[in-house]
Amino acid sequence: MLTDEFGREVTGVRVSLTDRCNFDCVYCHNEGLGDTRGPMDPQNDEMSADDVVRFLEVAAEFDVDAVKFTGGEPMLRQDLEEIIERTPDQMEVSLTTNGSFLPGRAEALVDAGLERVNVSQDALDPKDFAAITKSGAYDKVLEGVEAALEAGLDPVKLNMVVFEHTAGYVPEMVDHVAENDGLQLQLIEYMPELTGKPEWNIDIQRVHDWLEERADEVEHREMHDRKRYWISTDERSSSSDDAGGGMVEIVDPVENPTFCANCHRVRVTHEGYLKGCLNRNDDLKPMGEMTKPEIREAYREVVANRVPYYGEYMVKNGDDEWEVNDKYIGEYAEI
Repeated sequence: MLTDEFGREVTGVRVSLTDRCNFDCVYCHNEGLGDTRGPMDPQNDEMSADDVVRFLEVAAEFDVDAVKFTGGEPMLRQDLEEIIERTPDQMEVSLTTNGSFLPGRAEALVDAGLERVNVSQDALDPKDFAAITKSGAYDKVLEGVEAALEAGLDPVKLNMVVFEHTAGYVPEMVDHVAENDGLQLQLIEYMPELTGKPEWNIDIQRVHDWLEERADEVEHREMHDRKRYWISTDERSSSSDDAGGGMVEIVDPVENPTFCANCHRVRVTHEGYLKGCLNRNDDLKPMGEMTKPEIREAYREVVANRVPYYGEYMVKNGDDEWEVNDKYIGEYAEI
């Protein structure tokens, strides 16, 4: 297993299979690349199934034990089942999707080896959902969640980005997962530095404080120094031993050195570039013609050059404001 100079082992990879998406979410940052949603037809710049599998086989050589497939919308890849089936056995396979294509495919994905799924769902009202996602697929997403549960992907984790447009729906969404077996909720802090709309930001600590008061139990996770809040209703009592709903977790990376210090992932763009940090695009590393020796070399280099974004790449100045560390300016100018 490879370790960067900050002692962070790389145990997982996130692989973007496409930048295409049938939604147009207002907060999209496309794995840190910006909202570059492409046309719906397959594109020549996307890694082939063989390319993806070849990369994963190399990652497995370095004891990576988890892969999450993302996009864009990864289910626009008609070869997704093939890719999952060919993923090395040692890797836990998960998927982040908008859920609209899960009806009719969830069972096949599980048969191929899919173990976990995250479904983006930012509101429980069709009109509000449409305003955020620019999509009329609300009912199809609900069907997709049910299809995932029926196929054995239990729990299904709902992803909700928390910003000005959605913050008012957080209590309703928390109640939703508390009342429904098989659902969990991941509240994701809005990242204004990736979307260019800082006016949409809210103080995520307010959400933490509200959940702290509401929760029956608070669990601390080492990964990214996260907290999990276990929520019950009058009709249903939850605990950390319950594999069903009632669990709410906050992902809060913004200006958070502790979060970055616990990052154990490397990312791959749909075009086949390795990426050591979500927030950076000056560290993109091509994998050449995707031969295994080229992949190994690129992977080693990207891991070696990983740095915590907050606390190292971004540091506090004398005015207690974040600024880029001069040490890293121009380091990847040739890429």
